[in-house]
Amino acid sequence: MAPSAMTRWTKSLSDAQPVSYWLDDPGRPAPEPALTGDDRCDLLVVGGGYSGLWTALIAKERDPRRDVVLVEGREAGWAASGRNGGFCAASLTHGVANGLSRWPGEIAKLEELGARNLDEIEAAVKRYAIDCDFERTGEIDVATAPHQVAELREMYEEMAAHGLAGSARLLDADAVREQVDSPTFLGGLWDRDGVAMLHPAKLAWGLKRACLEQGVRIYEHTPALELASAGAGMAVRTPYGRVFARQVALATNIFPSLVKRLRAYTVPVYDYALMTEPLSDDQLAAIGWQNRQGLGDSANQFHYFRLSADNRILWGGYDAIYPFGGKVRAEYDHRPETYAKLAGHFFTCFPQLEGVRFTHAWGGAIDTCSRFSAFFGTAHKGRVAYAAGYTGLGVGATRFGADVMLDLLSGERTERTSLEMVRTKPLPFPPEPFAWTGVALTKWSLARSDANGGRRNLWLKTMDKLGLGFDS
Repeated sequence: MAPSAMTRWTKSLSDAQPVSYWLDDPGRPAPEPALTGDDRCDLLVVGGGYSGLWTALIAKERDPRRDVVLVEGREAGWAASGRNGGFCAASLTHGVANGLSRWPGEIAKLEELGARNLDEIEAAVKRYAIDCDFERTGEIDVATAPHQVAELREMYEEMAAHGLAGSARLLDADAVREQVDSPTFLGGLWDRDGVAMLHPAKLAWGLKRACLEQGVRIYEHTPALELASAGAGMAVRTPYGRVFARQVALATNIFPSLVKRLRAYTVPVYDYALMTEPLSDDQLAAIGWQNRQGLGDSANQFHYFRLSADNRILWGGYDAIYPFGGKVRAEYDHRPETYAKLAGHFFTCFPQLEGVRFTHAWGGAIDTCSRFSAFFGTAHKGRVAYAAGYTGLGVGATRFGADVMLDLLSGERTERTSLEMVRTKPLPFPPEPFAWTGVALTKWSLARSDANGGRRNLWLKTMDKLGLGFDS
């Protein structure tokens, strides 16, 4: 990138606020009081992101008499649930390709359950009057290099061969640019029904309100510090008290699990995003985008982008930063060198938007596991359930994970708990320095693959054979 171009593009960041656009909202609800003293309940949910909020809400829907408490270390939706791109996908497996490679015998059932889960999210948004800008517009995977055009065609043909193409539509260069006009687009695969766009923080806040209305007691600014058996149930210690519960659902995702043996199964990968100022009518007309789909390019180091309700463009992805030691720290939430890189990529994709400014720039940690999709299980003789490892596609899949946790706590065998996906675990990550070295080598290899027509080197081929993955 030439210095003059870098200077021109980074000027667009001069007024960007270092906070998630979604969370920078005057309508943000006030936090609930912290727990002081002891409390008792039937079910304690630890974590106030999507995973925990769905678990608490569905638990009350299944049994309104169940006494449910939720504790959250900061405020509901403040972490990944308030910082993501707002792509609510039906896929439970981080895409059909990942599902086919790992659970080919179950992929039809997994796709069916995922579609049903997205329908149930849409129904809950209507039932609880959650104003979260829910738009079921679908998503286009776009090709920006010739080899990606062939890969999208192969993916579509494989989906069709397994009866999974559904409403998907393969687009040539003219067809994809008719939907969204960028000189970099060479083709696309449009999933027209399997993805919704939404305001992620408003979804979390709406779920919080729904939980309170159903009688869930929520304590915010109440981190869970320790989990231990207590008679026939469990006890969780917090800074100013304890919660005694018959059962516990752990929905802490990227944060260190209270079940220590699970900590090796996830690592934090930091993802970053920019948000533009609202586009004028002329600027919007210059790029089309009348159908408001979410978009993602097909590179290993990929970007995701979408329109907000007020016609801003969110532009995120590409860099995936793993901090040595796997720590989750506030200083990792911002990375100016990544913001500058993203700004340059944005104007390369949409040169017709030269002069647009960015108003927000932020980042956050994704709970990544080696199989790219959630894993589940129980601890403490079935009194504790957990779900983690959503790897960036948790906006929709966390609701399914909530159902799985509640199924596991019930002790009953269901179509969800019978799945191989639910019954098996991913491979854990190795200790340092091997984890950092492996991630760095994989990122370097993926970048080379993008630059060399998608050809995968020996390291990536070995990772493929072992069922290990990492992308942006």
